[in-house]
Amino acid sequence: MKISWPHMGSLEFVMGSVFEEMGVDYVLPPPNSQRTLELGARYGPEFACFPLKTTLGNFIEAIENGADTLIMVAGKGPCRFGYYAETQRRILEDAGYEFQMVPLEFEPSKIPGTLRRLNRLKQGRSWLSLYRAIKFALTKAHLIDRLEQQALHQRHMDRERGATTAAMKRCYEMVWDAGTYSALSRVEEDAFDHLRSVPSMECDEVKIGIVGEFYLVLEPFFNLNVEEQLGDLGAYVERNIYLTDWLRPSGERPVLGYHEHDSEHLATPYLTHRVGGEGIFSVGDTVLYQRLGFDGVVQLMPFTCMPETIAKSILPEVSRALGIPVLSVVIDEMTGRAGVATRLEAFTDLARSRRRMRGRETDLTLQPAF
Repeated sequence: MKISWPHMGSLEFVMGSVFEEMGVDYVLPPPNSQRTLELGARYGPEFACFPLKTTLGNFIEAIENGADTLIMVAGKGPCRFGYYAETQRRILEDAGYEFQMVPLEFEPSKIPGTLRRLNRLKQGRSWLSLYRAIKFALTKAHLIDRLEQQALHQRHMDRERGATTAAMKRCYEMVWDAGTYSALSRVEEDAFDHLRSVPSMECDEVKIGIVGEFYLVLEPFFNLNVEEQLGDLGAYVERNIYLTDWLRPSGERPVLGYHEHDSEHLATPYLTHRVGGEGIFSVGDTVLYQRLGFDGVVQLMPFTCMPETIAKSILPEVSRALGIPVLSVVIDEMTGRAGVATRLEAFTDLARSRRRMRGRETDLTLQPAF
């Protein structure tokens, strides 16, 4: 059995770490590329969600590299994410690929089936060893999230463009190589020192928040490196979700320091109930960013994403009511980097000019108060 899963931000550090610790064979899909997108678009339904196509491309490339067991987490609620695993299984089987699809569903009624699938995936290893492997992997993931947050906050001050991004690549390598808690503790100090040592300079900054569908927010290749683009434009950037936030069933967001319920509460004047996916959080976190003194919000959404389409229709009202500019960026396989870059540059200039007009003092400490 050779296990694989789709790329999504730093998810490979979690999954890879678990299977390394367990001594279970796995295959990392090749890094996301134009070929990944072309494969997914070729086999995926034309009007399917963009992430379904990109993760389908990951699966095809993983199978080509020897994977025979594919893991896909299933969602819940009024969002098509819950159908990805079954849809992709049928597409791949119709295309002649041989593999086993293992959907992991964490709704209470689906837990027994998920435990049976996990028992098969751990291949005779003990449940205790699986628990320990998952715990260590999540510790790694939380460190990566905090390092990524530091990079988002400092990239706009780089004396040499791309320096923070290069430093983050080294940090990823350091975290991946750490095999024990003591080693990870040393890596934490060294990685933050390495990241903060990037030469910086004063700049005319602007604060931009990112909200949207979790996959596009977390996956830099397919969101066209929006975070880097904004940083290079002089923006201090924050995003509303990190990988460990998404993996945490409690709804706590330890990196940002608040709970999902806080976001839902802030969305109430505009949206009173969950609409699936991250729709309500895109609205609520836009309100949060305005309260924290941000100068603009970028919404990232896949073409045809139902929850984010609902949020997109509401965000103009939020923008008018609170006086915070919002840019919705819809991404599919036809989206060009140049067009997005032009829109981001114009939006950042707008947000910066509004900041100057208000004469707002800068506060880089993200400390929500409710």
